[in-house]
Amino acid sequence: MQAAGLEHTQELLTARLRSHLPGAQVELASLPRVPELRLFLLASDFCSATLGAEEIQAAMDYPAYWAFCWASGQVLARYVLDHPELVRGRTVLDFGCGSGVAGIAAALAGAARVIACDLDPDALVAARENARLNGVELQMVSDFWQGGAEAELILAADILYDRANMDWPSRFLRHAEAALLADSRIRNFREPGYRKVASRLGCTWPDLDEMDEFRKVNIYLGFT
Repeated sequence: MQAAGLEHTQELLTARLRSHLPGAQVELASLPRVPELRLFLLASDFCSATLGAEEIQAAMDYPAYWAFCWASGQVLARYVLDHPELVRGRTVLDFGCGSGVAGIAAALAGAARVIACDLDPDALVAARENARLNGVELQMVSDFWQGGAEAELILAADILYDRANMDWPSRFLRHAEAALLADSRIRNFREPGYRKVASRLGCTWPDLDEMDEFRKVNIYLGFT
């Protein structure tokens, strides 16, 4: 991406971020665990202490998850890049894609097609621009049912923090041959069809100074 394109994309994403987090800035960031990739993320020097009560509430009502690369997303992207045989030649869906980091890794690792799925339209814009930045292309969908039936492998990072999402792992295996989950919140994940294949240390970027227990990410592989 040329310098003018980088500046335009940074301005575009900053404008979208500021609609929910006034005063925030998007910057180009390298990832500690996945140095092969760069993403447009919230500037690391942003200080939430400058926000007023109304601004904090607005950010909580519509959190811009896409502006961070979460620990589980980084670890999942690293795992995919280190195990390209999992995605090579397959149609892959990145569920709750956020910044798009896992889907981008899948595309770089040789996936035939990558579908990025997120309910947040800003996340889809961010994932599209982050994919362009890294020289790959993702197909964008806002509804799992638009792309889930076509996927051979589903990737998902940090979706189990919400108990309402606990049914998704079983749904994945009803619609795809396999699923690869990364999670730092659930310690006793025992969904039928899944097994733990790795544990890795990760960090959210920009760094949120999370507790150590949330830096340990477990990876689970499920087959139909």
